Amino acid sequence: MKSIFFPSLRWFLPLFVLVACTSGAFAANSAHEPQTAFPIPLGDYADHGVTSLGQKLLGRIQADPFNLVATVIFFLAIIHTFAASKFLAIGHKFAHEHEALLQQKAPNGPESASYFSKVDRKKFFSVLFHFLGEVEAVFGIWLIPLTVAIVTMKGPEVAKHYINGVNFTEPIFVVVIMAIASSRPIMHFAESGLKQVANIGSGSPAAWWFAILTVGPLMGSFITEPAAMTICAMLLAAKFYTLQPSMALRYATLGILFVNVSIGGTLTHFAAPPVVMVAGKWGWDTPFMLMHFGWKSALSILVTNTLFFFVFRKELLRMRRSAQDELQPKAPMPFSVILAHLLFIAFVVYAGHYAVIVVFGFLLFLAYVAATERNQDVINLRGPVMVGLFLAGLVVHGGLQTWWIQPVLTSLNPVQLMLGSTFLTSFNDNAALTYLASLVPDFSDAAKYAVMQGAVAGGGLTVIANAPNPAGQSILQSYFGTNGVDAFKLFLGAAIPTAICVILFLFLP
Repeated sequence: MKSIFFPSLRWFLPLFVLVACTSGAFAANSAHEPQTAFPIPLGDYADHGVTSLGQKLLGRIQADPFNLVATVIFFLAIIHTFAASKFLAIGHKFAHEHEALLQQKAPNGPESASYFSKVDRKKFFSVLFHFLGEVEAVFGIWLIPLTVAIVTMKGPEVAKHYINGVNFTEPIFVVVIMAIASSRPIMHFAESGLKQVANIGSGSPAAWWFAILTVGPLMGSFITEPAAMTICAMLLAAKFYTLQPSMALRYATLGILFVNVSIGGTLTHFAAPPVVMVAGKWGWDTPFMLMHFGWKSALSILVTNTLFFFVFRKELLRMRRSAQDELQPKAPMPFSVILAHLLFIAFVVYAGHYAVIVVFGFLLFLAYVAATERNQDVINLRGPVMVGLFLAGLVVHGGLQTWWIQPVLTSLNPVQLMLGSTFLTSFNDNAALTYLASLVPDFSDAAKYAVMQGAVAGGGLTVIANAPNPAGQSILQSYFGTNGVDAFKLFLGAAIPTAICVILFLFLP
């Protein structure tokens, strides 16, 4: 086990020790200190006259050493997201070893106890590392050391009061809307719409390629980005990737898909996680999103797809449909069932700020699904719940980061904010970035626009840059060789679409 466990984590485990030591060092000084508010309100720092960013941050750490502890834990969680693929690889190795042991004949006598102990150990570590490798679970996992730190340094009452005061309305909304949007009637509705567009080009692979990458991401503004990513990836696998395009076109297509889905959800205020996290607090509704972001995003998608179609036109036009490029045939879907699902989505969006009503609507939806089961698939809650866990963990962590976010973001002009958020999004989920920005008081409108523009523009540069990206990669990774999608080649494939989006956001009014 040493050869698997310790070499891959030799750089990671000391970080846990760092958190424990940091918490312990501060605990003696702060465990018994009375505190009227947690975290300290920004107005109570009394550092308005401090012009140096470094001095201001240092002063806030001195005012409450827990600020540093919470931020160290938060950045360790971000580092964990980059290590997720390593954890998955370790989990797969333990799973293979577990299967190999099961195929062996179990020994009799005293050796059987050792054999079954080894089998159980391999199974345990397989499940453990697969869980640690789930990107969406990362912020939830790191709530454990965060809670320990709060209890140690502030006391259990402060920890309970803080958790009870966190607003989980947005994560609950995202779970429900994703579950409804991923149902069979909604998927059928979306696929039928894309087929009509592709038929304009006689249903050729090139026509499907252009339709999927153009209309599919824009549909994410109505059926949510995760649902749009799932539909687009499935259709690309069936209509395009099975035809074995060149590796350059494969990565270009994946990069375009990730970027377009990230910006394609900005026509409305309820479908893209980075928008959902701030829309209520900043007062952004669908007309506002369409006017300030949506039309620019649609133009960027059209320009990008046209450019890449021209670059790869010879290869795209040479492709011919194969007998295996069709998805599994589906039974006819009654329009009444599709309409009912669309109405459930509309209801959840309308009541999105009221978690109890959203949950009640979801229960009604589940009852309707049971009553129309012949036209339904089993509602898979794993994906929605994992994304909800990601956002819920982010909300808990994010509430303790305002001490440094406010002075850092307010020190940048809008152009710097946009370019900086584009860059930072590639290292973290864009919903995390916009949520952290929403915690800054008195943020100017120009700064809000800049952060959102950069967050959605950079959402395709890496797998972790946007919550739906892992779903798309899992569907398509078998077409990129035995090692799956290469992170650097994905970055290159998404770089030009990202640059086009950034330029249009910067220069269009």
